[in-house]
Amino acid sequence: MKPQVIRGTVSKPPRSQREQLTAYLERHGIARLAEIRRTGITAATVSRLEREGLVVRLGRGIYQLAGAAAESNHSLAEVAKRVPKGVICLVSALAYHGITDQLPRRVWIAIGQKDWKPQIDYPPLRIVRFASSHLRTGVEHHRIEGVSVPIFGVAKTIADTFRHRTVGRDVAVGALKEALRQRKTTPSEISEWAMKSHVWKIVQPYLEAFTSDG
Repeated sequence: MKPQVIRGTVSKPPRSQREQLTAYLERHGIARLAEIRRTGITAATVSRLEREGLVVRLGRGIYQLAGAAAESNHSLAEVAKRVPKGVICLVSALAYHGITDQLPRRVWIAIGQKDWKPQIDYPPLRIVRFASSHLRTGVEHHRIEGVSVPIFGVAKTIADTFRHRTVGRDVAVGALKEALRQRKTTPSEISEWAMKSHVWKIVQPYLEAFTSDG
């Protein structure tokens, strides 16, 4: 097909749906079928390119380019797509921020108290229900494989680990000490979130002990 000349410029032939899908997934990493279809790419095209091996279905309605390099936090990106209302929390958030030596076998994710529990086989999840006042505050968005992943910030996560009995106290104390050592947060930020989370009386003696040397 010869390119058409319009008003002195050369117009490019329209891109095929194959090219559009490739470009979209290169840009976004992981995408839901609904997101792909909103760009004008048909579900039939996605199915055909899956059969051809261009894309891989990670789970129901979740796709990625075949051969895409997976980051160490790939499971967080996948969960963010599969549970769009959730927020990565507690041990998984500590691990992402690099302030614990725990390697969670499940992705810890917070959802609302009345939200439907996600029914997915992989990645395995550890569901924690947060009140709305705790779920929508202190959330950061980090890019992982092109996906915007909601993760609670360092100080908020530390306060949450002291608030939730599902996390061992030794893990919470260790994360507090490591966050201060790495200067990932400040004593004042930790104090603020501990007070908001109603765990200041628990956190205070540990915080004072770790900052007593100035």
